[in-house]
Amino acid sequence: QVQLVESGGGLVQAGGSLRLACAASGLTLSWYAIGWYRQTPGAGRELVQCIGTADGMTYSKDFVKGRFTISRDNDKNTVYLQMNSLKPEDTAVYYCVTEPPHCGAGTYTHWGQGTQVTVSS
Repeated sequence: QVQLVESGGGLVQAGGSLRLACAASGLTLSWYAIGWYRQTPGAGRELVQCIGTADGMTYSKDFVKGRFTISRDNDKNTVYLQMNSLKPEDTAVYYCVTEPPHCGAGTYTHWGQGTQVTVSS
């Protein structure tokens, strides 16, 4: 059974940091482009960052450039999202997703259950 599990969310003050993890079972994450998305109540999911496969290219929305970093640990079959300089507007549920065949393809095959990030002012 394929499963993506996010962890690392929580409550943090503005300016603080969190590292989210997306761990997979039943599939090999290195074979997939992996996206981190976020969703606030009443809104759709929006892309935060995505990392490609072999070339490791990353794609970021402007609002996170310079603050967030996506990375892989293939030995642990895990993708991370390091979030620094957090702002209250970063408050959302964060999801990871497999996005074959590449970032931006718009095809999503496996979503995690999400992890809540709350940034207090």
